[in-house]
Amino acid sequence: MTAATHSSLFPPVPDSADAVLEGLDPEQRAVATALHGPVCVLAGAGTGKTRAITHRIAYGVRAGILHPSSVLAVTFTNRAAGEMRGRLRQLGAQGVQARTFHSAALRQLQFFWPKAIGGSLPRLVDRKIQLVADAAAACRIRLDRGELRDVTAEIEWSKVTQTVPADYPIAAVKAGREVPRDPAEIAQLYSAYEDLKRDRTVIDFEDVLLLTVGILQDRHDIADQVRAQYQHFVVDEYQDVSPLQQRLLELWLGDRDSLCVVGDASQTIYSFTGATPDHLLDFRTRHPGATVVKLVRDYRSTPQVVHLANGLLAQARGRAADHRLELISQRPAGPEPVYTEYTDEPAEAEGAARRIRELVDAGVPAAEIAILFRTNSQSETYEQALADAGVPYQLRGAERFFDRPEVRKAGVALRAAARFGGNDALLDDTVDLPSQVRAVLSGEGWTTEPPAGSGAVRERWESLAALVNLAHDVAAARPAATLADFVAELDERAGAQHAPTVQGVTLASLHSAKGLEWDVVFLVGVAEGMMPISYAKTDEQIEEERRLLYVGVTRARERLHVSWSLSRTPGGRPGRRPSRFLDGLRPGSTGTVGRAGGAGGGGVERGFTGGPVAAPRRTQRSPARCRVCGRTLTDAGEMKLMRCDGCPSDMDEGLYERLREWRADQARLSGQPAFCVFTDRTLMAIAESAPDDDRELARIPGVGMRKLNRYGADVLAICAGQEPEGGEAGGC
Repeated sequence: MTAATHSSLFPPVPDSADAVLEGLDPEQRAVATALHGPVCVLAGAGTGKTRAITHRIAYGVRAGILHPSSVLAVTFTNRAAGEMRGRLRQLGAQGVQARTFHSAALRQLQFFWPKAIGGSLPRLVDRKIQLVADAAAACRIRLDRGELRDVTAEIEWSKVTQTVPADYPIAAVKAGREVPRDPAEIAQLYSAYEDLKRDRTVIDFEDVLLLTVGILQDRHDIADQVRAQYQHFVVDEYQDVSPLQQRLLELWLGDRDSLCVVGDASQTIYSFTGATPDHLLDFRTRHPGATVVKLVRDYRSTPQVVHLANGLLAQARGRAADHRLELISQRPAGPEPVYTEYTDEPAEAEGAARRIRELVDAGVPAAEIAILFRTNSQSETYEQALADAGVPYQLRGAERFFDRPEVRKAGVALRAAARFGGNDALLDDTVDLPSQVRAVLSGEGWTTEPPAGSGAVRERWESLAALVNLAHDVAAARPAATLADFVAELDERAGAQHAPTVQGVTLASLHSAKGLEWDVVFLVGVAEGMMPISYAKTDEQIEEERRLLYVGVTRARERLHVSWSLSRTPGGRPGRRPSRFLDGLRPGSTGTVGRAGGAGGGGVERGFTGGPVAAPRRTQRSPARCRVCGRTLTDAGEMKLMRCDGCPSDMDEGLYERLREWRADQARLSGQPAFCVFTDRTLMAIAESAPDDDRELARIPGVGMRKLNRYGADVLAICAGQEPEGGEAGGC
């Protein structure tokens, strides 16, 4: 299991600011050098977004433009924040704060609480489910374990969307929430939960953000102090921000615009927690002068994997789909995705384990293989199948590596050996760093062969084996490294939560796999009822399930195996069918292949000084009908022309040819394919309607506000029989 871009273990620190930019592609370099004003990076899966933004920060620091202590980089997981700190350290940009929203807010809350409120900060509860259970008991409402989890999730959603208990019933209906109990009951539980927290003088995870927001809103002197400290902000995974996190970010910023956000609306998979891509999609509206950079060069996956990923999104609908990015693989060709149907779930698990055993025997490291599923309840069958096949594995989403008891104990033992090793008989026969680490960890339970079976004993061994493997990596990169150097490396990694690779197949839910990648990925259980999940009912929920599958597909670098089973148990009724998301994509299936459009390819868009053309208000769309015969249109190409392919066209042929000639010039100037300017269908639609103004041109599918602002004046001039003045060249 690795984070989402390869890098050597200990790369040399660049010797200058310019050296930081070496090896970046044109779009990544544009991100790295865009150090002023608002910047929005739309980054597709595998396009090196973390590389781009860490090099941006490092370039600014090394060039003397950004002071390290004035930069706050924010992301969503401790792992991602740790990885970012590690990369910045390798680029010579120490001192930059890279934290999660909650971590950054908690630090500020702890520092300012005595000044703003007085006394010490209330205790932070790690798990709120017991408090929810106590609140239910106080309300004399019985909740089973599943309902406890669901009600807890509703309370969390309410808080990140800044919904108070009294407003919950209306807010839940408005948001289309699938509520686990009567909304009035949940509001009662929510209110009792808040009362219990006050009585016990404790706060929860969401309170950290709420209280920080409250202090910054009410105490302008404290807000000014925070803004004096942090003057430049970078936000990763911006499609996942909640309204509460967005409010905190706005308070950090104040009236400044030194903000860089990075995200991909097609990877929005946490809306159930309150996350929304609207802040990303509306960024250009809020910041008309923003520089927008699109990263579409996929360095992770083969063309075959990328083709499937693009195909999934080509069938998507909704606002996020309108801004999807068409990925372009930069890797050599690989094998086609493998699709397999099984009779039942145990057979599917055994089939996956058998193939994985073959891959491991053929030399593929187990750590470079993952099994991804929709729900955690699917894990047990695969754990057993892998254990039966003698394949080591690890569960993703379990306790953080450096927080595991066996890792903490190993750290203590290694530290003691480094300090007093000369008097330790265990180290008498050791000759190098790996043998020293093996000797010390043998006293903690590490053995040369893994224990049989699965469970806690196997997981402890895997943790210690990861430390042994790291020792080999450190020795290979720094042959003179000592045990003390190794301990220092562990301390740095623990501070950054940069865990070493555990040598085992990863078992993970699709949600917890976000941000990771493997050489080989097995997507299992891809059947109706599981993908999309049975309780996904609305169009928005279905589309989020599609995006979740897209995230799963884009985790694979080289090989992708997609499977499903016809029944849950052996001998069961074979009533399942493959996921609808695979229709038209897997061999032998039929379905809509996809549609043109979307946000197109990569490139850079500079901000406008005069502001963009106002986007038309979104309204409920009626079915598209042919303007000639009146038939309902479903094909994307026909909908663009607003007529059936078989119906007569009233296109101005001369206008169409002039538009094609102009498009060829624009494509030549931008160095992009002609379709990145406008597709043939869009040019035909323009030539048929011959628009007179911006509003008429904006109504044509395939134009969009970005292309209207870039090319609108030229196109309208051509439609009016005039010579274009020459719009800004650029890619799609």
